Amino acid sequence: MQERGLQLSREKTVITHIDDGFDFLGQNVRKYKGKLLIKPAKESVKRLLHRVREIVKSNKSAKQEMLIRRLNPVIRGWVNYHRYVVASEVFSYVDYQIYKCLWQWAKRRHKTKGRRWIAGKYWHEIGTRKWTFSAELKSETDEKRYLSLEYATNTKILRFKKIVAEANPFDEKWEGYYEERDGERMLNSTKGREKLLRIWRQQKRCCPVCGERITSETGFRTHTLVQNGKQRLSAMVHPQCHRALHTPDYYLPSRVSQS
Repeated sequence: MQERGLQLSREKTVITHIDDGFDFLGQNVRKYKGKLLIKPAKESVKRLLHRVREIVKSNKSAKQEMLIRRLNPVIRGWVNYHRYVVASEVFSYVDYQIYKCLWQWAKRRHKTKGRRWIAGKYWHEIGTRKWTFSAELKSETDEKRYLSLEYATNTKILRFKKIVAEANPFDEKWEGYYEERDGERMLNSTKGREKLLRIWRQQKRCCPVCGERITSETGFRTHTLVQNGKQRLSAMVHPQCHRALHTPDYYLPSRVSQS
C-alpha cells in the first residue's frame, strides 16, 4: 500500500518571515522589534466597516433607534472576538470611521440644518462619553432613557496572566493564587459577575474580615472559607485582607463565619 504524501493548498498556505507577519482567522500575527503581537487583521477591519456602511446606506430613511439596533450586534460581535488581542488603536480607528459614516447619514437627512443642530439631535452625553450616537426611548417616567450605539473603545481589552508553572492546586500555599484566578475568571463572564454581585450584596457590601466597604477603588479578591471542616463559603474580601488570610497563624474574625 503506497503512502500518500501530505499536500498543502497553495491558496491557504504562505511562507513568510515573522517580521512580515501573516493573517490567520481574521487576526495578524507579527513580530515588532522582536516582540510578538497579535492584532486585528486589516482585511477584517475593512470587512467590518464595509458591512457597517452597507447597513447605514440601506437605512437612509430609518429611525435612529432602528439603525442602532441593526448596527449594535455587528459591532459587538466583531469587538468581542478581537478584545483578547492588541486592539486598542484599531478600536479607536473603527469608532472614528463609524462616526464619520453616521455623520454623513445625519447630514443627508437634514440638509438645511447646521452642525450644532445635527449634533444635538443625534449625539448625546451618556456616562463619560460626551458624543454618543443615541436615540431617546419612550418612557412612562420623567427620567430620560437612551439606546446607545455600541462603541469599540467601551469594550475592555482582556489580558490573560501567564500561568505559574509550579502552582499546585493540591498544595495549601497556592490557595490564594487559585482563588485570585477564579475571581478574575468570574469577572469575565456574565454569570460570574452576577454571582459576585449576589455575594457582595449578601455581605452588605462590606469585607467580612475588616468590616470596611468594598468598592471599585479598593478592589477585591474571592476567598473560600471552610467552616467546621465541611461547609464551604465563598466571600469577597479586600486584597490586603486576602493576603492576611493566607499568612500562617492568622486569626479569622468571628464575623466571617456569620457572612
